[in-house]
Amino acid sequence: MKEQYRKDCPQYLRDYLTYVRVVRNHTERTEENYYIDLRTFLRYLKMIHGDVPDGTPFDEITISDVPLSYLESFTLMGAYEFMNYLMNERGNANSSRSRMTSALRQFYEYLSSKAMLISKNPIEQLEHPKSIQKLPKFLELEQSQQLLSEIDSRNQKRDYCIITLFLNCGMRLSELVGLNIGDYSESARTLRVFGKGQKERIIYINDACISAINDYLAVRPKSPIEPDAMFISSHANNLKRLSNRRVQRIVEDQLKRAGLGNLGISTHKLRHTAATLMYEYGGVDPMVLKEVLGHKSVATTQIYTHLSDSDRRNAAESSPLANFKASKRGEAAKDKKDDDSADD
Repeated sequence: MKEQYRKDCPQYLRDYLTYVRVVRNHTERTEENYYIDLRTFLRYLKMIHGDVPDGTPFDEITISDVPLSYLESFTLMGAYEFMNYLMNERGNANSSRSRMTSALRQFYEYLSSKAMLISKNPIEQLEHPKSIQKLPKFLELEQSQQLLSEIDSRNQKRDYCIITLFLNCGMRLSELVGLNIGDYSESARTLRVFGKGQKERIIYINDACISAINDYLAVRPKSPIEPDAMFISSHANNLKRLSNRRVQRIVEDQLKRAGLGNLGISTHKLRHTAATLMYEYGGVDPMVLKEVLGHKSVATTQIYTHLSDSDRRNAAESSPLANFKASKRGEAAKDKKDDDSADD
């Protein structure tokens, strides 16, 4: 993808991607996501300016020749028309359009305030699409235990360790893949991970994690390619760090093996599972959970406080009116009439 940046990007976008990686300290994957979103935007600009040969598929429009003047003449209303195009013509979901909004706002902030390439920011007031908050999917406690009990593969100890860490620590996929052996301290009972923006944090681990890590390290093959990587491939001619996609496949395979493959659970949903189990069964305070998960704001963490069926059930049962049952009006009237007749 790096080479593609150099070939396909106009200079101002190339410089921005360098800024994203070097100054903002984002990961290569984040840099790639910015490139993909902004490439879509520049293709759109070229299209609406009539610079695309007839019959050219949208995904084949080159962007290296998009002039900066197209961006400077862009307007706030034009941004909303672009969002409408993404929704109606490209079928982008609300979450995708929200991500595009963020990408555009940050890109234009750079162009106007950092690089000084345009005189003003025409989309400074661009609003995010109203999000529809959905409760995240997760495994129940019994399902989590079932998954761990059914893990079996040629690399059983490695795969068991991976899923144990996901379910106990709530780490992100990129954090797990990026683990090095030196990030593990058995004596301190910790793992050092690097989250979004390469922000370092320390995760405290329990006996289950320590046991799983030690069992795996005892059989982990030595890698001449990436000797420090915690989780590596077992192929003799390719002993390198596991990729994000390989870990996703490991999780998918083990979910299917445990009979849980039809629940829509992913590596990120295992993170949701860990957070939910910590809150529901461990009574972990949301502020503490925020630090464990590496969230910037407790507002992000609070979604997990809304997931506990037992909490909602207990709240309903704790009402002082929980056991009160009034007589029906008809029955009350009949009883009164019977009482009056008895007086006669």
